Amino acid sequence: MTAIRILATSCILVAGSFSLALAQETAGPLVSAVEAWLASPHARRGSESFTHWNEDGEIPAQCATCHSSIGIRDFLGGDGSAAGLVDQPVALGALIDCTACHSAAASVLDQVTFPSGVSIGDLGSSAVCMVCHQGRQSSDGVEAALVGLDDAVSPELGFVNIHYRAAAASLMGTEARGGFEYPGKTYAGRFAHVPDFNTCTTCHDPHGLQVRPEPCAECHKTADLTAIRTRPADVDGDGDTGEGVAGEIASLHDALGRAISAYAAQIADASLVYAPDAYPYFFGDLNGNGALDAEEAAYPNRYQSWTPRLLRAAYNYQFIAKDPGIYAHNPTYAIQLLIDSIDDLGESTGVVAGNSIRP
Repeated sequence: MTAIRILATSCILVAGSFSLALAQETAGPLVSAVEAWLASPHARRGSESFTHWNEDGEIPAQCATCHSSIGIRDFLGGDGSAAGLVDQPVALGALIDCTACHSAAASVLDQVTFPSGVSIGDLGSSAVCMVCHQGRQSSDGVEAALVGLDDAVSPELGFVNIHYRAAAASLMGTEARGGFEYPGKTYAGRFAHVPDFNTCTTCHDPHGLQVRPEPCAECHKTADLTAIRTRPADVDGDGDTGEGVAGEIASLHDALGRAISAYAAQIADASLVYAPDAYPYFFGDLNGNGALDAEEAAYPNRYQSWTPRLLRAAYNYQFIAKDPGIYAHNPTYAIQLLIDSIDDLGESTGVVAGNSIRP
């Protein structure tokens, strides 16, 4: 506990240059905040998020923004350098600590540029969260990878990965173009909740990061967020009009997975399997059993029979998979992406979204 109090006081002094008297007065609440942070993914020192580069001896500049507090301070210009760029690698061992969010540079940040190149403002306190939780790809990036290619297997193609926990891209919908958006279709924009629940930290504990469901129950009459419905329609067409929108999205996501498998086997003539925790996520199904075997989850066995149509759908499959809270962040956008992806593959396989209703 003494160590936590010392760390809490240090956070106040480093992040805000407060007086010692104020630090002592604030130490109580800071202890709770530090305890919550210590139990959060931002402080999980042994996780892949902070150890991936150990063999390299440093965190690369392009990764340091979101995988170290030193990097994000550099990116925001809080270290006196130009904002918008980390210009040098960062030493190993850094975490996302107090100074990542509690700094003068972070407090005035109000606009964020997404991988699509679109800058979105009026983000308030959520802006610093969105610097990192936006993914690293977009609809535009997928389109760029497909320029000049016919809808056939191409050795030039590799999987395009959104990256992880791209909640801000989900939230902003078509304003950020985080998912692959099919030409001729319209897509939902930013999912605007009620005013008192419209920032990252009104739903997530700012230090522990976990979702706080209790306030939601006041309106939704349940603390089980996955049970909340946002529309009366049976969106996934399974006949269950009582399940939450999270279940409907999960059902459509499973259907897309089946459509991807069918297309890969029937059209690309090379079966694949998906591995949520093994890069690059899609692998060749060497024995055709529909399951990922230990010897198959290796980079040399990465799936390499991509067609443009298959890649677009797989990108959206991964986009949904890597934001487990998308049912709360932007359910309409998620449903639109899933139904459009299923229907696009269905033009070749006959697998369609069936009775699904596109909002």
